[in-house]
Amino acid sequence: MERVPALDEPLKKSLGPATAKVMAEALDLHTVGDLLHHYPRRYAERGELTTLADLPLDEHVTVVAQVADARVHTFNGAKGRGQRLEVTITDGSGRLQLVFFGKGVHKPHHDLLPGTRAMFAGKVSLFNRRLQLAHPAYELLRGDDGERTDVDVWAGAQIPIYPATTKLESWKIAKAVDAVLPSAVDAVDPLPDALREGRGLAELPDALRLIHRPRTKADIAVARERLKWDEAFVLQVALARRRHADTQLPAAARRPVPGGILDAFDAKLPFTLTDGQRKVSREIFDDLATEHPMHRLLQGEVGSGKTMVALRAMLAVVDSGGQAAMLAPTEVLAQQHHRSVTEMMGELAEGGMLGGADRATKVVLLTGSMGAAARRQALLDLVTGEAGLVIGTHALIEDKVRFHDLGLVVVDEQHRFGVEQRDALRGKGKQPPHLLVMTATPIPRTVAMTVFGDLETSVLDQLPAGRSPIATHVVPAADKPHFLARAWERVREEVGKGHQAYVVCPRIGDEEDQKKKAKASAEDEAEKRPPLAVLDVAEKLGAGPLAGLRIAVLHGRMHPDDKDDVMRRFAAGELDVLVATTVIEVGVNVPNATAMVIMDADRFGVSQLHQLRGRVGRGSAPGLCLLVSEMPEASPARQRLAAVAATLDGFELSRIDLEQRREGDVLGQAQSGVRSSLRVLTVIDDEEVIAAAREEATALVLADPDLTAHPGLRTALDALLDKDREEYLEKG
Repeated sequence: MERVPALDEPLKKSLGPATAKVMAEALDLHTVGDLLHHYPRRYAERGELTTLADLPLDEHVTVVAQVADARVHTFNGAKGRGQRLEVTITDGSGRLQLVFFGKGVHKPHHDLLPGTRAMFAGKVSLFNRRLQLAHPAYELLRGDDGERTDVDVWAGAQIPIYPATTKLESWKIAKAVDAVLPSAVDAVDPLPDALREGRGLAELPDALRLIHRPRTKADIAVARERLKWDEAFVLQVALARRRHADTQLPAAARRPVPGGILDAFDAKLPFTLTDGQRKVSREIFDDLATEHPMHRLLQGEVGSGKTMVALRAMLAVVDSGGQAAMLAPTEVLAQQHHRSVTEMMGELAEGGMLGGADRATKVVLLTGSMGAAARRQALLDLVTGEAGLVIGTHALIEDKVRFHDLGLVVVDEQHRFGVEQRDALRGKGKQPPHLLVMTATPIPRTVAMTVFGDLETSVLDQLPAGRSPIATHVVPAADKPHFLARAWERVREEVGKGHQAYVVCPRIGDEEDQKKKAKASAEDEAEKRPPLAVLDVAEKLGAGPLAGLRIAVLHGRMHPDDKDDVMRRFAAGELDVLVATTVIEVGVNVPNATAMVIMDADRFGVSQLHQLRGRVGRGSAPGLCLLVSEMPEASPARQRLAAVAATLDGFELSRIDLEQRREGDVLGQAQSGVRSSLRVLTVIDDEEVIAAAREEATALVLADPDLTAHPGLRTALDALLDKDREEYLEKG
């Protein structure tokens, strides 16, 4: 099917090469269709003024306001007498100063008379402790007395404000949209007629016209409702086709064998599985028993026992004659998993060794920093099938690694792995292996449906018995320094009871760190001080409030052997306090550690704080997490910390996280399959649309996998799935 010519036309034909070049470079818009799908960010009304009270510093903004006064000042500069025009604008909520210099004074002096209303665009800066725009671009908004601007852009009551850049103001984008808007009549509708009519949605050309040139708020609502469906439905069709294609792939069914290693493992467990673990295990075993590859996402709260569920699935695959691989994001975590798996399995992990059980297998570790001899042995154990289980980092993906019969791949902490890495490991099986992805970052249902829509989802939301509650408190170090002193006393008290503690810092504090700091963004420059560093904090604590305690540091740039040694000593209780970066964020399991102090906690995201906190309270004693921050009480950063302190529910926190960050961060680089495809759809607010679109998409793909009867939908999919995205979904 040919793509639609009218919407495929390059912008340089409609707008001229200069404007088209800026649109391509600044906004990634190349065709008429791209521009028609560049929707206004918001709308200003004739009678409604934008709030100047809370403009963000250093950002490019577009405001609608009225001139309050304008004055020309003459001054003596280096080049003789010069002029400066200062204009004050207001919107009823606040005032903002505009300033024009030199030859640029005359036109605005003539245009910007008191009482004039206009749109102004520029970068917000600070001068003499007041916000200002220097040399802003502006467009006058005339009244209805017949005197109008060159274009009819402002004739409607709703003035569209577009996502703009320094080189291309909102009203210039609006004029460009006017030039191409007639082409909207040629837009091919991706929604099947029956779906559109059944849900009472507007036709696509009407929706495009109404989103760009609405007369009323009702017009905007009609347009957005329709365009949300386009985004949700086209994306869900792409994911449904991916799932459908997976069901067509061959895979070896892997069923547990009665009396096998899994039964032997279950028999020696010192506890009973939770109902949640049993339910999720059944879902996984059902998938493993089919002859097409499982693709399942296992979400679980920190400490809900995901590793146990994954290990039982791996043992079931070993029972069926296959091998299972677990891919961890860091060496620390791979070693930790290897240690805990071999401990849990005991003699069942000593296959081929003296004292190993009859039904035992071998569990090997494979990381980049292993010695040559150990590595050679591990590779040999994999290719001969001697090792049923392998745990490793991305070293598992290297070309040299060969498996005897890879049946299951478990990926720990999804967001740390590129799609290509998962794909490379999946390619190591004779047939595509089954795939289980684990994440301890709870993902709201809608995000799971949008970002991981090609995976079936299982959720573990029940904590195993014996888990202790964690109390979380914010420590306002700047307002109340004695609270920080008390925090260190609490750490001492925990150590006095025979427990251990973590202190987490955002930075390492070594030479490379300093280089990175030098390159820090302007935003960091504005910060009063650099983030606290592990090496500095450890030294100060050892000499001050925690003097006499056994303190060690752990960070990502240490030699792997040193890291492993520190972790081993901490796990064995030979250290009291571990001062670390976020390398301890996932998977580190020391039940005796009961307290955690997170320095500069405002520098971490909500989900990350929740992850870190999950490292304490893993034993029978209650956990304590202290979030230290110097931010003022009213700041958004402190509100974020208060939210973390208020709940232990990771799903609730991930919702807050998502609401506070821009959508694009969530569906960002790691999930580039949907990076810029969401413009009006918001994954938190539009849960119902996404869920309904998923149902409709699944039914449509089941009936017509190649979309033969839906050419418009195929065209929309081609536009969504450019080459990169196509590969992203292919690799899933």
